[in-house]
Amino acid sequence: MLGIGAFKQRMVQPDKALPGRATPLRVEPVHFVTGRPIVGPFAEGLARVQFGMGCFWGAERKFWSIPGVVATAVGYSGGYTPNPSYEEVCSGQTGHTESVLVVYDPAVVGLEALLKVFWENHDPTQGMRQGNDTGTQYRSAVYVDDDAQLAAVEASREAFQARLAEAGYGAITTEIRRDVPFFYAETYHQQYLAKNPNGYCGLGGTGVSCPIGTAA
Repeated sequence: MLGIGAFKQRMVQPDKALPGRATPLRVEPVHFVTGRPIVGPFAEGLARVQFGMGCFWGAERKFWSIPGVVATAVGYSGGYTPNPSYEEVCSGQTGHTESVLVVYDPAVVGLEALLKVFWENHDPTQGMRQGNDTGTQYRSAVYVDDDAQLAAVEASREAFQARLAEAGYGAITTEIRRDVPFFYAETYHQQYLAKNPNGYCGLGGTGVSCPIGTAA
């Protein structure tokens, strides 16, 4: 029998999603930790990727100190509602997952190294949840900007799937797509664990090593 809140583990239909708004939410454009801009346009030659791996507070912290990562920001991706609020995303009626935008310099850090951090720091086999955090907003996802990135992500998924299967885990449920809009979350969510060192972080991996990239 489905429990209370089980509807949040099913994707809302596009015609049932909240309408959202045309105006983006206001966000402080400077990274709290690095002091660099988190809102584009970014310099030519930089690349972007979006990671959904559960609560975005802990996920963002995994990336902002990696050499070659120019900017990180948290937001909402993969759904239907334009410029949603946190409360709207939590309702399960926008279709978005909590995500981290990672802007990086490919000359310094490759996408494979970032993917290694992604795969190893959450459980990508859990469907519409991550640990005790349940709902579509916590689903695993990777959203990219071009076909080369897409091919790299899909190859990394196959490599990690083999390792997970050896360890007794099921199929990877990570959503992988390109050209997905990123909507910035409210300022208080940005770099949350740097502002609140004792704040909640439910991030946890499987303990399985991903056989790509280099340790970060």
